[in-house]
Amino acid sequence: MDGWIIYLNTFLSFLTTFPLSVLSRRASPLKGRPPFRRRLPTGFYFHLISTDQCEQEVATHTQIAFVYPTCRDVRSGPARLPEGGGPEGASWGEHYRVAAHGSGEDKSRRLRGPEAPAEDDRGQSGGPGHQGAPGEAALQQGVLPLPGRRLHRDGGEQRQRGEGLPRDEETKHVDLSDITLLVVDECHHTRKETVYNNIMRLYLTKKMRGDGQLPQVLGLTASPGTGGAKNLEKAVQYILKICANLDCAIVSTKNFTEELNTKVPRPLKTFDIVEKRKEDPFGDHVQWMMRRIHRFMEPPVDFTHREFGTQEYENNVVTLQKRGVMEYNRRLQQCAIHLREYNDALLVNDTLQMENAVDSLEDFYSGRETTVIDDTDRFLVDLFKENQNKLRMLARDVLFENPKMAQLETTLLRHFSPNVQSRGILFSKTRKSTRCLHQWALANHGLHLAGVKPAVIMGSTAMTQHERDDAIRNFRLGSVNLLITTSVAEEGLDIPQCNLVVRYGLLTNEIAQQQASGRARAQDSHYCLIAQRGGREERRECINTYLEGLTASAVDRIQQMSPEECRTKTAELQEEAAASSREAAIHRSEKHSRYSADSVQLLCSNCLTPVMRGSDIQLVEKMHYVNVNPQFKSHYNKGDVVILDKTFEDWVPGCIIKCNKDNCNKRWGYEVKYRKVALLPNVAIRHFALQTPDGRTTVRKWKDVPFSVDHFSFSEYCRLHYRDVVD
Repeated sequence: MDGWIIYLNTFLSFLTTFPLSVLSRRASPLKGRPPFRRRLPTGFYFHLISTDQCEQEVATHTQIAFVYPTCRDVRSGPARLPEGGGPEGASWGEHYRVAAHGSGEDKSRRLRGPEAPAEDDRGQSGGPGHQGAPGEAALQQGVLPLPGRRLHRDGGEQRQRGEGLPRDEETKHVDLSDITLLVVDECHHTRKETVYNNIMRLYLTKKMRGDGQLPQVLGLTASPGTGGAKNLEKAVQYILKICANLDCAIVSTKNFTEELNTKVPRPLKTFDIVEKRKEDPFGDHVQWMMRRIHRFMEPPVDFTHREFGTQEYENNVVTLQKRGVMEYNRRLQQCAIHLREYNDALLVNDTLQMENAVDSLEDFYSGRETTVIDDTDRFLVDLFKENQNKLRMLARDVLFENPKMAQLETTLLRHFSPNVQSRGILFSKTRKSTRCLHQWALANHGLHLAGVKPAVIMGSTAMTQHERDDAIRNFRLGSVNLLITTSVAEEGLDIPQCNLVVRYGLLTNEIAQQQASGRARAQDSHYCLIAQRGGREERRECINTYLEGLTASAVDRIQQMSPEECRTKTAELQEEAAASSREAAIHRSEKHSRYSADSVQLLCSNCLTPVMRGSDIQLVEKMHYVNVNPQFKSHYNKGDVVILDKTFEDWVPGCIIKCNKDNCNKRWGYEVKYRKVALLPNVAIRHFALQTPDGRTTVRKWKDVPFSVDHFSFSEYCRLHYRDVVD
């Protein structure tokens, strides 16, 4: 094994205290400070790439950190930056540098989007009908796709200062052998089908083949976790799998724990527990409405009824929705969709204010009267309209308000006052709850008098990067002193002045708990949990505390192993993982060839009208699944123009597209203008049902469809549809 996993409370302290001789044989200050502003060996760029840039399906904001040498070999002699180079003047996230091993050439490369290699328009590197995550074909070929923003500010290209990037020198991929040191931040994500693990599978494949020079690997994490294991032996096995995936041994602080604790103080943990409200007329009425829907729906005899207002019930109705599609039962399908919304309202009622729950239902039913298709839609819409006023009246009765909200106000007022300079982060589960809490904090007179100045941070689909950057900058400067956020801020947010973390309505694992706790960086900071007595959040927090100790014991057990024993165990796990990966690839290939694309019809998931065939779909740049059949336009109406917070090199978004069958108006996706010529409907498979030769089914992601999808050829498309352009 040629790497390490550093197991610390924070990797920031590691970067400032860990011996640089571990990173390189030669260490001296870097000319042109790297974006992260930490000492690194001369000749290295330190570049961070977020996983949501690597793959759009990954919603987390963890980071892969790559360190690139600017010379051929840092051990062969002094490394120097080229004149005018360095991170100064370069846009963070848009450029990187690699050295070409085996030659004296120094290459400059610019990060592009998650595209196919630059062969032909069909993307032949993946083969016709290739399925999988963006860049998977490149991984199979031994090159590492490094997606970036592909942003062009003010209509121009971003270039590194002092260097030109002619188009014929631009490239989209880099070989792993071009990298000397690969740093994986939050390396506990290197598991299953994550982006991290896909990259490390390439690494291990090349290692087993003896194929070329490979980088050293450095993994950084506050906790590898236990992977759901509840006993020591299984926890040890899980952490060894993480080590095997990263080809690393594990390192943690032993001799200088006290010094580490002074550098990285742990917050004081408190449980602010509230009693369950004695009466809940609003929740009772919502459940009465759900029972009426159940009677109308006539659920299958084998349906297991779970408790309303729970995640288990939501899972059940999702299964019912799929079953309704498969059994040609639109009543079952639509009732399940509406029951899920009522269940969500109960969850909101349990976490937030009752009026937030009513708002949630009103948002869902807004405009539904104009999309009624049959008696099922009429019953569901009328049921809500008949009870809407009563729900609103019950929600305004302050006698039955959620006691958790009162406790949240008490907790915040305990730490904020006009004379106390506090800075806190409030974690909540969903974007909806985050927005509601932000509005509540803005309108709360007591918090205003205490000097609370809230702002919100959410994921990329709810906020632009510029908005998130502004909120974090204001929090750092103090013009905002309370960040209300989802799990997007659990990892990577480093605000030394933060002295309060509040977890509200969250059910997470031990890693997320430790990550959130680690945001409280200041001395004498506090970590507060607000939960109902005996409720799920309190129980989960206690379990996480136990698992945190179990993780430490498992790490200690692994470190007591001899190097030979550790290498043997990880090598065995790597062989097992390679075999499993090969079997999974065979399974994916069989699944994607189960039916011919032309034999599968795609139906609108709302009205169940057939609108296209699988053979109409093609994959553009391993990102966009578009319908290339001109007849498809007769099945949809256009809505508003899609506005994105960034621009792209080869395509621009167009109008939203919706089903035009009667009153359906189901949203399917949006048009994209590709290379300024081709106007292509970009569709999301979750909005369709699949009619296969063996019956109906549904999938959530395109990678799960049971047929192969051809790659889009721009030249072929133009030849067929724009002969004048080709000529």
